Amino acid sequence: MGKGPPLVKASNWLSHVEYDWRSPVWRPFLEQLARNRTVIRYDERGCGLSDWDVADLSFESWVCDLETVADAINLKRFPLFGISQGGPIAVAYAVRHPERVSHLILHGAYARGYRHRDPTPAQLMEWDALHDLIRVGWGRENPVFRQVFTSLFMPDGSPEQLRWFNDLQRASTSPENAARLFAEFGTIDVRELAPRVTCPTLVLHAREDERVPYEEGRLLAALIPNARFVTLETRNHLLLEGDAAMRHFLSEVDDFLRADVEPAGEAIPAVAFAALTARETEILDLIARGLDNTAIAPRLQISAKTLRNHITNIFAKLGLSSRAQAIVRARDAGLGRSGSNPT
Repeated sequence: MGKGPPLVKASNWLSHVEYDWRSPVWRPFLEQLARNRTVIRYDERGCGLSDWDVADLSFESWVCDLETVADAINLKRFPLFGISQGGPIAVAYAVRHPERVSHLILHGAYARGYRHRDPTPAQLMEWDALHDLIRVGWGRENPVFRQVFTSLFMPDGSPEQLRWFNDLQRASTSPENAARLFAEFGTIDVRELAPRVTCPTLVLHAREDERVPYEEGRLLAALIPNARFVTLETRNHLLLEGDAAMRHFLSEVDDFLRADVEPAGEAIPAVAFAALTARETEILDLIARGLDNTAIAPRLQISAKTLRNHITNIFAKLGLSSRAQAIVRARDAGLGRSGSNPT
């Protein structure tokens, strides 16, 4: 949907690519996200228009499905977006395919499922109760059981939004699949993978998120090298039309992806990179990894002024006009990746 540079969205629970488009919950968000880019989205296996009769609903299968979608659309390089449990899926993909992911955006996401959060006995009982509630009430005409989940996802939703989300749950998957998915979410753990992410990363999380605790978003951002963490002032796990948090989210994402929205221009010839000194190449590599000046200067044991002078020279030699453009061009040239040795 939309026109412009691509943005691939990893799948997440409670989606239906046709039903979402008619929903007052998802449609305003998706329309805004696709204002100046092409958003590629797909239904998770077991959900929406994907096959519901599947034996494997594991985390590994979700990552493999994202790989399949990315290969099918034949994009060389693209920004990747993950919401909720789509976040750890996106993290795993970015680590496996660093050459393909230009930017990583994570919203309401986490590195560890609920069973890896050192839960108290009472918390485990609560999760088990929710699991049983899915099995008992997911498929019923009366939405009273599903309303529990709706209240967790968007406690400040309007009556119309709440009604649509109640219906979406039933339309998105079967009670059996919903219970299996819910149980699998608890086992997710990408804490060892997250530190291996090399692309620029933006992590956003609602301060009062009642579905995924705020602390889990902060932990995820802390694990990913040089990730930027943004707090959204809302209680809603899903961002809703009219919520100031949605405007804040879109502004942050637009700024983060500015280099992808701007005209790409001509590729920088290899001879231009060859003109860089060893120190300038080293600095450009670190910029491409998402480090800012406050992180680069002490790492290279140089002053902030010396660093700025180097960056000025780099921009002049390569014809660059912004840091975002520098990141894109450097990564196109093979810099900014795990294990790269610019010197």
